[in-house]
Amino acid sequence: MLKQNQKQIVVGMSGGVDSSMALVLLKEQGWQPIGVSLKYAVWRDKTNLLRENVCCSADSFKIAREICKKLAVPYHIFDVSKEFKKKVIGYFTNELKNNRTPNPCVICNRYLKFKKLFEFAKKNNIKYVATGHYARIKKNIKSEKYELLKAKDKKKDQTYSLCFLPQEWLKRIIFPLGEYTKTEVYKMAKEKGFKFFLKTKQSQNFCFVAGKSLNSFLKKELGKKVGDIKNFKGNVLGKHQGLHFFTIGQRKGINLAGGPYFVAGMDKKNNVLLITKDKNKLLQKQTLLSPCHFFAVTTLKNKISVQVKIRSHQNLAKAILAPLSLASLNSKNKIKLIFDRPQTAITPGQFAVFYKGNVCLGGGKII
Repeated sequence: MLKQNQKQIVVGMSGGVDSSMALVLLKEQGWQPIGVSLKYAVWRDKTNLLRENVCCSADSFKIAREICKKLAVPYHIFDVSKEFKKKVIGYFTNELKNNRTPNPCVICNRYLKFKKLFEFAKKNNIKYVATGHYARIKKNIKSEKYELLKAKDKKKDQTYSLCFLPQEWLKRIIFPLGEYTKTEVYKMAKEKGFKFFLKTKQSQNFCFVAGKSLNSFLKKELGKKVGDIKNFKGNVLGKHQGLHFFTIGQRKGINLAGGPYFVAGMDKKNNVLLITKDKNKLLQKQTLLSPCHFFAVTTLKNKISVQVKIRSHQNLAKAILAPLSLASLNSKNKIKLIFDRPQTAITPGQFAVFYKGNVCLGGGKII
């Protein structure tokens, strides 16, 4: 066990430019970083083009180790593959099985990534944890609560995926890149002698299965369940191979002549995929959320005006949050989300994340 030192900090290392530059900045700021790479599980199948988890492959571990060595920083690999398979891949599969669209990043950050980094920190008597996320944390002097704020780089802002982190973690998390843009981070990498990052293409895959292999994953893990494709008039237009292959608003994969068609809904009981040519049919003004998480409050007593994202890269939309009961937000009580203007393809399983200016208030799962 390491001796306790207030300047020691566990840094989550993916082998990418963001976590590496976060480590560099912390070292320059006088911290004593300990690099930790989490070894996740990956879907083991010959059809998985990813093969190894992009942020915990042998190559990424090698890069992380070399960077830590160059900076004279201790480095560890923490195998959390068993928990990852259960908490993240299990969640992902179960949501699709129930015709919901999962968001594994929100779940992983809350129930695995930060949890395991803090677990490692506690075991080694270290108080703080840092990652390369683009976000900021600030203590509100008036409420004495810690707030999650958008990053300086609004295009790279990652507060959406951090919306379920508990308040007690915020006061012990450091986000060194919150005040930097991605361009500035790449410039920093070049200036600090890490030019190879400039040639490294960042992955857009899920971290356990390649995007191009997702259909193979679904076929193997959930199988096929052939059903009717119908329009709003009830006419059968074709057959689908399983509702779990689709999400609300989806256009690709319907494979019918005379389109484009869009997925407008799913009838799980009758195994029917509802489609439309009219994108207006995808508009919806309100939805229900459960569970919900707020950083600063445990009970929502009155309606509040917020700005909301229902996808990580979507523009903010004005809305009202209306409590359906005054019970604790940690229970399964529902909150109604009412938009000023109808939104396209509000999707069950995804997360609605709430903002007031630059402050992320929290989020809720769309049901």
